[in-house]
Amino acid sequence: MKIRESKKSSELSDLAEGLVTFGRARGADEIEIHVADGYEFSVDVRKGEIENLVEARSRVLGLRVIRDKRTAFASSSDLSLPTLRRLVKRAIRRAELANPDEFAGLAPLSPLKIDVASLNLFDPEVATRDSKTKIGLALETERIALEDKRITNSHGASFGANEAKSVLANSNGFLGEYDQSYCGLSVGLQAGDTDNLVEDYWFSSKRHFRELDPPEKVARTAVARTVRQIKPRKIKTQKAPIIFEPTMTSWVLGFLFACASGTSIYQKASFLVGKLGRRIGNQKVTVFDDGLLPGLLGTRPYDSDGVACRKTPVVEKGILRNYLCNTYAARKLKLRSTGNADGSGVSPTNFYLQAGDIPAEKIISSTEKGLLLVRTLGHGLNPVTGDISRGAFGLWIEKGEIAYPVTEITISGNLGEILENVESVGDDLEFLGPVAGPTIKIKEMTIAGN
Repeated sequence: MKIRESKKSSELSDLAEGLVTFGRARGADEIEIHVADGYEFSVDVRKGEIENLVEARSRVLGLRVIRDKRTAFASSSDLSLPTLRRLVKRAIRRAELANPDEFAGLAPLSPLKIDVASLNLFDPEVATRDSKTKIGLALETERIALEDKRITNSHGASFGANEAKSVLANSNGFLGEYDQSYCGLSVGLQAGDTDNLVEDYWFSSKRHFRELDPPEKVARTAVARTVRQIKPRKIKTQKAPIIFEPTMTSWVLGFLFACASGTSIYQKASFLVGKLGRRIGNQKVTVFDDGLLPGLLGTRPYDSDGVACRKTPVVEKGILRNYLCNTYAARKLKLRSTGNADGSGVSPTNFYLQAGDIPAEKIISSTEKGLLLVRTLGHGLNPVTGDISRGAFGLWIEKGEIAYPVTEITISGNLGEILENVESVGDDLEFLGPVAGPTIKIKEMTIAGN
């Protein structure tokens, strides 16, 4: 399929800057223009057949205008100049109908300068690999997984890739642009019989094509994660140590991020309100948000407000040091933006728990009795209180060894108590996504069973 080449970066920058000038001349007090020009490919296969295939290039321009502290937004996929000028004029008129907000406004121009090239965000090979190769990766991953006779069904395998150019200009003098890429490979599997079905999946996501795990590794990992849950048992309700695998630590950290988000704080929707500078965990807990780690999926030179990204300590040896804010939340809270704006609110860059020095295997072998948590389901997260209650699947540990899989259980506790009761932190931190953590052992949680 032939894909039309994107506009040159200078054209997009000139377009954005020109619309800023036009908007100011037409009465906007402040104006911000964001242009994205990207390529997307995705394929889903199941039982060796293609179920869904998308290959497309798209362009979109979004704008924000502010007049008398009143804000309006607009967007268009038609980047012709007459259309965009009409869009700006209408947005200015519409802003006059909005309610004023004293906290509305662009971010001040940041003196920090980020070397975009050093962040290693773009791989041209992601887009230039032909469609047949990309489809073949998904087909091969599923084929290898289904070779294992213990696997009884496939939920399908997927390959996805995209590359995008992003340009941001505003009337405070900011102009920035960068290219980024992404590719990902995954497969979901099922094992067991009709009355004892278990399922799991695995994936690999990278910015650079050659860093992506090969189909065999993704497939074998998915198989291992699935078949280890065959013939699960039920256990009695009890309190016991729980070991969180890295994917489960990431899940807990995602909840922590939501609670430490400036938006949640000013909305009084978090148990961390008013706790800056106070202890919320023990000394083993150190959490950072770092948008400048080269090559990672959460890395970017600046956020959607044009604020330079940085490394922000969130929890330092158990002490809450910072809320994570965009410009709006920072103004509401009388703080400074941490460079976490994502266009619609606040999002993590690379949000992670600092690794310890204990191998995951040793954490398991040193546990007399407890649960290795491998998967959860449901909702059951309350940021206002920090309470957690979710259905769970895991592997029961006896005398330092995996004894058998368990199911039909619910784990419950409180995020503050979990952070306070971290007993061990593993050395296996790996950034599978923007939120990451190593294996951790919690001294005790409630496990509801029979």
